[in-house]
Amino acid sequence: MKLNFELTDTFNGETNYSWVRRGTKILPGYDAPTERGIVKAAKAWAGWTGIYVNKEHHGDTIVLKPRHMNQVLFINIEG
Repeated sequence: MKLNFELTDTFNGETNYSWVRRGTKILPGYDAPTERGIVKAAKAWAGWTGIYVNKEHHGDTIVLKPRHMNQVLFINIEG
């Protein structure tokens, strides 16, 4: 399974894109990882381990919004 990450800033609660960081992670294994495993991998990639986030679902995309930070992380799931 391939995960594409897009981390950017927010302004007034809306995605701003004044800066953006993109990355990809391949999750090994034959079984599909759980949503919890996907979110854990994404938070580690963003440096948010231990930070509480609000999670939204938009089809094959999971959106993470950390509390008290003006950032947002989009996780696009392929495969």
